[in-house]
Amino acid sequence: MKIKNIIAALFAVLALTVGCAVEGDHFLDEVKVSTSYVALSMNGGSATMEVNATESWSISGAPSWLTISPASGSAGQSTVTFSAPTTLDGRTAEVVLTCGGKTQNINVIQGLAVVSPATCAEVIAGPDSKTYLVTGTVTAIANDQYGNWYLTDKTGTIYIYGTVNSTGKYPKDSGGWGKSPFDFSVGDEITVQGPKTTYNGTVELVDVTVVKLSKSLIKVDSVDPENKTFPVDGGDMKVTLSNKGTGVYVDIPADAKDWLSISAIAGDVVTLTAAPNAGGDRDTKLVFKTKSGGKDYTTELTVAQKGSIIAASVADFLAAPVGNTQYRITGVITSVANASYGNVYIRDWSGEAYIYGIGAKGDFQNLGLKVGDVVTLVGKRGEYKGAAQMTGGQYETHIPVTEVTIAEFLTKPDDKNVYYMVTGTLDEIANATYGNVYINDGAGNRLYSYGCYPGWGATGDARKNAIANLDIHVGDQLTLIGAKTTYNGAPQINNGVYFSHVPAN
Repeated sequence: MKIKNIIAALFAVLALTVGCAVEGDHFLDEVKVSTSYVALSMNGGSATMEVNATESWSISGAPSWLTISPASGSAGQSTVTFSAPTTLDGRTAEVVLTCGGKTQNINVIQGLAVVSPATCAEVIAGPDSKTYLVTGTVTAIANDQYGNWYLTDKTGTIYIYGTVNSTGKYPKDSGGWGKSPFDFSVGDEITVQGPKTTYNGTVELVDVTVVKLSKSLIKVDSVDPENKTFPVDGGDMKVTLSNKGTGVYVDIPADAKDWLSISAIAGDVVTLTAAPNAGGDRDTKLVFKTKSGGKDYTTELTVAQKGSIIAASVADFLAAPVGNTQYRITGVITSVANASYGNVYIRDWSGEAYIYGIGAKGDFQNLGLKVGDVVTLVGKRGEYKGAAQMTGGQYETHIPVTEVTIAEFLTKPDDKNVYYMVTGTLDEIANATYGNVYINDGAGNRLYSYGCYPGWGATGDARKNAIANLDIHVGDQLTLIGAKTTYNGAPQINNGVYFSHVPAN
């Protein structure tokens, strides 16, 4: 809700004085309401509002503590009841009544919304919709157009979703970031005020206003190299600070001390040295400190180091921990969840992985990728709701696979570098261990596949026993991927790779 606390308090006081007195009609052509403000007691209870509509209507946007009955209705006059349980803290909400494509905002106030000074931990544990006054350090800025950033104190961290000035405007609409009251940066101590909400498990203060700002005496002025990234072979990085305090101190996290060290501090210039990196990408957050008047001032800098790309099977990738290590995996695209963003499933002989995006929006389609193609990707092991996935997948190469009939396949020239997808009825298993089988199209065309391997990339013993392990039988519809070759004058699928099968019964 975006009503300033002083306004909310004023309305709450008036509401507690006059109860639910009608303010006079508030209406659009499509709908009239008896009041645009509803006041409820902190002891709980209900209040009513009359709705007179020319067609069907509905009310949306109610928080969990507020019950609206009925929340929808048809043309004519209706009585809507707003109810809430007892609360120890005043709270407010804004709901929207929609009728005939038009909307009417209804403000709901329960008690007097009192701003409570709190720690981050108290905000996290407290109720939604309550307004808090919090003091902490700016630790990261996520969006300088709307003022989204992170505030940290000794008890925890909360996300600030939107920062506004006294008129409710964001930085983009009132001079931009770096202008008052948005003239703060990482390391500054700041006091803000705003209501709490929880979005997908993340605790947020929404559209906060800045109450007090104390600029840090130390800032990162420049970094060489500018991308703040060490090469995989290691080396030096120079960090130049703007420092109005006494001395410079650097904290390196314990888990980064085995690869990152301080080689020199000359005045306000700190030289960092990274060891060679034999693993995947890695990064760490450094804290630079200075002192003045018995108080510490800080600023932060995240530095990274490129790592080796680890070639992995899908199973090994899925078993890896979530992190910044880069993995290279290759597999057959088995299904497409979202073509625009390249959200797909790929499978090799060891398993199947979900890829949350290949490159930028449109890259998947522009590359002409499709189900059946063999694609090689590089990305990080991520996770969503406990399910493993590759995040930030980057395309490296792919092998196009063309779907053809058996009759069409038999006419293709021999070429071990051109791949086809062929489907037929399995009519003979010549070698169950390696999956040497015959398939036919029911029209007199029969094709031998030299191998039915369990998936792309299988070698050695991993190629064996797919027929038994996948429960494939004579009579099943079997789809294989492979190249066209000829042996002793007979055409065949060379080293056929299993794609799918449909049981006969």
